[in-house]
Amino acid sequence: MGIYVFNRQILIDALDNSYDDFGKHIIPASLKKYKVFAYIFQGYWEDIGTVRAFFEANLALTDTVPPYNFFDHVNPIYTHARFLPASKVNSAQINRAVIADGCIITQANIERAVIGIRSVIETGTTIRNCVLMGADFYQDEDPHPISGRPPIGIGAHCVIEGAIIDKNARIGSDVVISPAGKPENLDGDNFYIRDGVVVVPKNAVIPSGTKI
Repeated sequence: MGIYVFNRQILIDALDNSYDDFGKHIIPASLKKYKVFAYIFQGYWEDIGTVRAFFEANLALTDTVPPYNFFDHVNPIYTHARFLPASKVNSAQINRAVIADGCIITQANIERAVIGIRSVIETGTTIRNCVLMGADFYQDEDPHPISGRPPIGIGAHCVIEGAIIDKNARIGSDVVISPAGKPENLDGDNFYIRDGVVVVPKNAVIPSGTKI
């Protein structure tokens, strides 16, 4: 079901608050203030209100026949135009992956993963059950270069599984990231675990040799 709002200003007013959740806060508050209508929606719908739900909804796109089909010619998807080169894959093993534009993947093993724009994955790295958000720029375009820190992307001989890697993260070589054997929710140094998923936040730096 969904809300149908007749006036743009009403929508702006309904969203102008500190509420966190549509179902628990915004819709009940709107019912008290406005005349609200509903309709039956029978298309694809996923509630991604938790880290786990966001994670699973993205990984579902790697299925052979995903719940949501980006390749439906009847309902095309339009996205922000980017003038990036095609992704380059150098002798990698890839199984069930969605790879965006401008990536460079070298001798990596990728299993069930979403690889965002401009992602760089170096030699001998394994990415399994992961969502990589990619990067806003390449290493040689870094607006704030700092000597000694890992370049943007994922270094060589890493093992990363069960994780969301946000944009512009810098992960060095020989890094291991996995939620296995850890609490469902944990705050760490440049990482978090939420709902059993490791989250490396935007612009985080994970030094070479780190084990998470």
